Amino acid sequence: MSTILSHSVPIRVRYSETDAMGFLHHGNYPSYFEQARTELFRVNGGDYRAMEEQGLFFVVVEMNIKFRKPARYDDILTVHVTLERTTAAKLQHSYRVTREETLLTEGTTVLAMVDRAGQVQRISNQIAGLE
Repeated sequence: MSTILSHSVPIRVRYSETDAMGFLHHGNYPSYFEQARTELFRVNGGDYRAMEEQGLFFVVVEMNIKFRKPARYDDILTVHVTLERTTAAKLQHSYRVTREETLLTEGTTVLAMVDRAGQVQRISNQIAGLE
C-alpha cells in the first residue's frame, strides 16, 4: 500500500465556534487541523487508540497559522492537510482551509512522537504510514 500524503475533510462552522461578530473564532483552527490530520492518519491505516495503548503519543511541538479571510457561522469549510516531511521522530503537516475555492487560512504543525514519560521516540515506518 502506498502512503496517501494529502487528505481533505469537510467541516461546518457551528454557532458555538463563532465570536460576537459571527466569525469563526481563531482558537478553533487547531481543532480543525487535528481533525484533518487524524483522518489522514486513519486513511493510511493509522490507529491512534492502538498506538496510545502501546504507550506512544504524537504531541504538537510547533504550530503556525496565517489568517487570510474569516469564516462565518454555517459555512462549509474544507480542511486540506498534507504530510510534508517525516523525520526519525517528527511529522510536519501543512493545512489549507477553504470555503469553496477561497483560501481562508493556512497553517503548519510539527508533531513529535513521545512515550508516556514524554521521552522522544523513533517513529516506525508502520506508524508513519510508510509500510
